[in-house]
Amino acid sequence: MLWPFVLLTSIALIVVLYIEYREAAVVQRQRPDQGAIRASHGTLFVAAIAKTFASLGFIGAAISAGALSSLVGQTLFIALVWSFIGDVLLVLRGSRIAFMFGIAAFLMAHLGYVMLFRLRGIDMSAFLIAFAAFALVAFFVWRWLAAHVAGAMRVAVAVYIAVITLMVACAVGTVVAVPGSLLPLVAACLFWLSDIAVARQRFVQRSFWNRAVGLPLYFAAQFLFVALI
Repeated sequence: MLWPFVLLTSIALIVVLYIEYREAAVVQRQRPDQGAIRASHGTLFVAAIAKTFASLGFIGAAISAGALSSLVGQTLFIALVWSFIGDVLLVLRGSRIAFMFGIAAFLMAHLGYVMLFRLRGIDMSAFLIAFAAFALVAFFVWRWLAAHVAGAMRVAVAVYIAVITLMVACAVGTVVAVPGSLLPLVAACLFWLSDIAVARQRFVQRSFWNRAVGLPLYFAAQFLFVALI
């Protein structure tokens, strides 16, 4: 029963990426006079609707998989709902406030994934080793982003990096504690990589390829989380 939702997300994602590609081409080739700006707003509205449907795909998949019938499933479902809220907020381009609340929503989602891993079980030795390793990577990611982030956004981004680092380390801990499946770690790492693409798009360099890489990784991560139910 999950495949219809995967198909929904895939089709919606193709629409989003097609519009992103067209918009990137327009920005490169055309001087943005008033008419072009209106057209851009219209197509971006369609992209926002498509991205919302793409996010509804993993929500529907979780319900179909029986997420509401167990504590583990309910914990995951809450995390997915926070992700959905973050997705909706991030479609409001140009709004700093919406982006800040979007960061907060995804931070709550990652804390939900941490609780999910805690319910599955976490090997603390593996967690501590992984946290130290990923914290080193996170430090260099922060050094890379710090030159492009200013004001209160610096605190928000730093806290977010710390929380997603915690989430990935917990994924390592649960894979060691509950052997037999690498899905938690793969899902966490895909989410982590997708967030790097988001950060590059937002703070460093806008490019269609940030979206072309980051969005598929993000949605793949969410469906892998659903597969844990």
